[in-house]
Amino acid sequence: MRDLMKVMARFAALAAIFLTLQGCAVQKQLVATGGSRADGTVKMSYEFGMFEKPVINVQQGLQSAIQRCQSWGYAGAEAFGGQTKQCNGYGGGNCNSWLVTVEFQCTGGNKVAAH
Repeated sequence: MRDLMKVMARFAALAAIFLTLQGCAVQKQLVATGGSRADGTVKMSYEFGMFEKPVINVQQGLQSAIQRCQSWGYAGAEAFGGQTKQCNGYGGGNCNSWLVTVEFQCTGGNKVAAH
């Protein structure tokens, strides 16, 4: 019985460690971090840490990009379809923070530049 208790205690400890290392789901918002009015592009980014599992609301990012494009005279925006991920912070010789950027293309022509 004691052996079984020891095995169960070890299993519980290992399970707790495993779950801790898996990271926590964290809601992240895409925010405008760059772009070009002339090129009709908007860069939207979010940051996350080593033990975070980012959950992104893509629709929120698209709506923010559309608003930015519309303020520049374009009709809307659409995602280019990819993202870049770069290390944003080092600790102990390893990356512990990342910056993820998604680029959007403004659509519908720039009415402001046409005048």
